[in-house]
Amino acid sequence: MIEKAERVVNLLIERKEQIATMESCTGGGLANMITNIPGASEVLLYSAVTYSNEYKIKMGVLKETIDKYTVYSRETATEMAKAISTFAHSDYGVGITGKLKRSDPNNITKNDDLVYFTIYDKNNDICYKDSLYVTKENRFENKDMVIEKVLETLTQIIENKNQKTNS
Repeated sequence: MIEKAERVVNLLIERKEQIATMESCTGGGLANMITNIPGASEVLLYSAVTYSNEYKIKMGVLKETIDKYTVYSRETATEMAKAISTFAHSDYGVGITGKLKRSDPNNITKNDDLVYFTIYDKNNDICYKDSLYVTKENRFENKDMVIEKVLETLTQIIENKNQKTNS
């Protein structure tokens, strides 16, 4: 997975672009993976771990979105991505929310193994939305599954953008 993080950081450096993350269930794991790469300080502007609804709202997620769709939703992940990009003035914002095979009595949803993430490309005002079911019994391994999928998706988005720019 370190190679995937390295690819993302190098692509962002090459394009002179920055990223910011708002993570919940991954607990800052994506930001940690990025900061393991030399040059990360050039691209990672800000990262927030918003484990509670209260702090998602303080960072810019609408309470109405959480109330209507739940904190574990595609809509919340999208607002997280947009809010963190706006807050940090970054080219990309990443929002991650979901459950890693554990129920939450304060936020009841039917799936305890579904994670949503959105990558917001501010310059093109495009949200790339995705989700995945975590399948491991170990929380650490489930976090890694999510982080790896986000890094793969980020790489595809940035590489596709490079191809369009060079065409």
